[in-house]
Amino acid sequence: MSILLDSHAFLWWLTADPRLSVNAKSAIDNGETVRHVSAVTAYEIANKVRIGKLELAREIVDTFDEIIAAGRFSRLDITHVHALLAGQMPGTHRDPFDRLLAAQAITGSLAVVSCDTAFDDFGVARLW
Repeated sequence: MSILLDSHAFLWWLTADPRLSVNAKSAIDNGETVRHVSAVTAYEIANKVRIGKLELAREIVDTFDEIIAAGRFSRLDITHVHALLAGQMPGTHRDPFDRLLAAQAITGSLAVVSCDTAFDDFGVARLW
């Protein structure tokens, strides 16, 4: 299985937050799962730290590359293909982070690990 972690799922996994569902944790911890973290997640976390909405994640921002490497996550860059698809997807959900993650999931045939049901409207496989 190949998965793409939504920002909250990534943070909750890192911090052993009990809000991470048992199914999500199991998929992330499974050694056979190919786990992706998007540049979108890096931007969203860094942006929220900058504006004061996620001060507790400052250390994560400062050591993001090391965390990705130590956790054996695959980095997923944003391409123009992702951006164009995200901008054209129908629906009323306006969160640009979610739209980009959905586009990456669609183009990469990835399941998104997220509690956010907005991904269901994009026709993305969602694991929670």
